Amino acid sequence: MTLKIPQFEWLDLGNSRAYAEWRTAKMAAARAVRDLAPVAIDDLANPSEAARDALIERCELVNYAVYDSPPVPQDNPATAARLRRFAQAFALKIAESHRSAGDYGIVALSPSDQPGKRGYIPYSTRGMNWHTDGYYNPPDQRISAFVLHCVRAAPVGGVNQLLDPELLYIRLRDHHLDWLRALLHPQAMSIPENREADGTLRPVSVGPVFYPDPETGRMQMRYTARTRSIDWRNDPDTRAAEAFLRDYLARGDPLATDLHLAPGQGVLNNNVLHNRTPFEPGRNGDSRLIYRVRFHNRVKRRPEWQNSAT
Repeated sequence: MTLKIPQFEWLDLGNSRAYAEWRTAKMAAARAVRDLAPVAIDDLANPSEAARDALIERCELVNYAVYDSPPVPQDNPATAARLRRFAQAFALKIAESHRSAGDYGIVALSPSDQPGKRGYIPYSTRGMNWHTDGYYNPPDQRISAFVLHCVRAAPVGGVNQLLDPELLYIRLRDHHLDWLRALLHPQAMSIPENREADGTLRPVSVGPVFYPDPETGRMQMRYTARTRSIDWRNDPDTRAAEAFLRDYLARGDPLATDLHLAPGQGVLNNNVLHNRTPFEPGRNGDSRLIYRVRFHNRVKRRPEWQNSAT
């Protein structure tokens, strides 16, 4: 691809000329990437230079990239190790200290009645509403990227939708600037504390919806469309902005991407907005199995590959 998005200080809401230039390039990139086939990877643990470059470029343009690798036998223990090596190719720093994380920090998302998973929507066949990962994390433990990798697909349902948060920023900025300012407020959204069954306490999490990545300055988003166990700042603009986001996402963005992942396919991304439709288990009782691993930093090129790429 030859597209390039100009630098834009998105926190400067008064720079309309720079915003217009950035917006035009961003929309063109979103349309172009949405129509591309997944990046082919012959070996998940050792993606080729061409595959790495394609994945990084797409993540730089639209914050996500879909890949297609050879499927492996279901529940193969080596898959987790291969997935971690894949993530290391993009200098990603493990963040998954999740209660359900297994080897290599990988969480297996599949219906389960195990303690610690029972009652949580990711471990059920129910649909999941729009959200970014780790919206309940404290500021020093933000999730900036994650990988979803399909081991077993659902025969019916289990479709993920993805939406680049920068596109939602555009929709909001074009619609009502005061609402955007409200979502940049450091106390815009709060998640109350939560005590797990084992007594572990997750403290209250307070922060903005849109915020700068501390390493790159690129836009990150912290959001959930859920209406329970969430507190929004009690002022008219914040309430109006929250209603706009929820209603807009429910209607659907024309540039959102639908993904019914097949075995071996996955998505590498800078913590984009995503959801999941309900799904049904297979006739033999096997259910959808997705591996997830999350990271504190965004997708980037490893330093030792910088010179070879220029």
